[in-house]
Amino acid sequence: MAILSIDGHSLSLRDLAAVARRSRKVDLSSQAIEAMKQSAHWVQQAVSGELKDESGDSEAIYGINTGFGSLARLRIPQESLGDLQRNLIRSHAAGVGEPAPRDVARAMVLLRANALAKGASGCRVELVQGLLALLNTGCDPVVPSQGSCGSSGDLAPLAHLGLLLSHQPQDPDNETGEAWVGRERLFGRQALQRVGIETLQLGPKEGLALTNGAQLSTAFAALALYDAQRLVRLAEIAAAMSIEALRGVTRAFHPAVHALRPYQGAQHCAANLLCLLEGSGLTNTIEGKVQDAYSLRCTPQIVGSARDALRHVNEQILVELNAATDNPVICMDVDDPQKAYSAGLFHGEHVGMAADYMRLAISEVANLSERRLYRLLTAPLSADLPASLAPSGPGLGLMGLQTTAAALVSECKSLGWTATLDSIPTCEDQEDHVAMSTTAARRAAEVVSLVTHVINIELVAASRALKCRLEEDPQLKLGRGTGAAFAILADARTHLAVPAEAIEMVPKTHKLLLETVHDSCPTLHGLGDR
Repeated sequence: MAILSIDGHSLSLRDLAAVARRSRKVDLSSQAIEAMKQSAHWVQQAVSGELKDESGDSEAIYGINTGFGSLARLRIPQESLGDLQRNLIRSHAAGVGEPAPRDVARAMVLLRANALAKGASGCRVELVQGLLALLNTGCDPVVPSQGSCGSSGDLAPLAHLGLLLSHQPQDPDNETGEAWVGRERLFGRQALQRVGIETLQLGPKEGLALTNGAQLSTAFAALALYDAQRLVRLAEIAAAMSIEALRGVTRAFHPAVHALRPYQGAQHCAANLLCLLEGSGLTNTIEGKVQDAYSLRCTPQIVGSARDALRHVNEQILVELNAATDNPVICMDVDDPQKAYSAGLFHGEHVGMAADYMRLAISEVANLSERRLYRLLTAPLSADLPASLAPSGPGLGLMGLQTTAAALVSECKSLGWTATLDSIPTCEDQEDHVAMSTTAARRAAEVVSLVTHVINIELVAASRALKCRLEEDPQLKLGRGTGAAFAILADARTHLAVPAEAIEMVPKTHKLLLETVHDSCPTLHGLGDR
């Protein structure tokens, strides 16, 4: 893969996933380097006393020569400014719980580097180069996944990153953070020495620049979104296979119908179902049947709603991928000698709400999938498929799959609490409304993982059901897309008698399944920033 050059403006979801999961190398663009140098120079002027207020005293600039949070009125002497930044890191490295997955931790590092690359944070180029060195050498920070309220950004998780990368000469040896190198979990200095990275002594503003921003929230949410976009496409394939196996009626998907209520998601989903089912010898074959149950007939309305929701989430996340989230921000282009503006760009509300919405949307995809699965396995509802899709003899069916799917769907519901509705004031009531975006995003990632299992289960059952139909009539023709999907799943031995083994095979087919089905149906509507 070509090296990704970040500039604070053009990072995509695909780029993020490539760096987080496939170790794509990263560097800084020349434009980013120049922008960072300008704001860093302004900060140095402020620190040296060159900038004066109206009374002729050196300008007070939050977090540069003042305390933090409720101590913002406290002026810090110049000789203590380096300690101020490192002490911020040390005091906020208070996260707990299981470490974030390594791909999420890597995404967090990239997102923080890209935010700083905009040149609005006043930090040196060397700081961002240090972050990129972590990514490029595979030195992945151990970041606790709990302990952040998402305002002022993800302070605790980002402080653990800062603990790894920075130092002051008087630091105790054990204040170094932790990192993964290969499969080893090492103390920070040992990890950095292993890969040849030197720690940085933080300059003015740089501890604040490292910790201010919702990057852990965004890392969880962005990677979950990337997976959810693919999952919706898999869910439509599973839905089409189930509709075909249940000998469904396709008139509900006609474009003239959906033009009367023209939600884009529903129109795209309905068009995809028609394309996948084109040429099927099973659909529309039950005499006198004019409509199906909601779990089949309303697939465009429900999965289409999820499509629309994820499109909105995608818009929000793409803004966040390329946002400055620091405080204060240094606005070099304004005609004002005092270029530092204290504001609230670190607040995680945008990301948290998007994550909550994503969790709701993708949970509904699972709700619908489980209902189709139930119909496939229930003889009176399945248009004469074998009970429990048992291939031969009693006790060899897939009824256990529906139990598992029901448990997973119920767990999604238990995670459905809207995290961003909650707020507990922190920082002596200076931070009197917080986003809880990290909880929202982490739960969104959990739900996407659960829903993936549910869709995999439906793919197994729908594949088994189509196999039963083909055994009844070997001359039967499957749909253009469903037939291609069935061939991939059959080759992957998803008809294994032990359900858990069959389910385990399905994720290995995802990439090939999507590519093969798209080749068979090139007009399928995709989803999101791929």
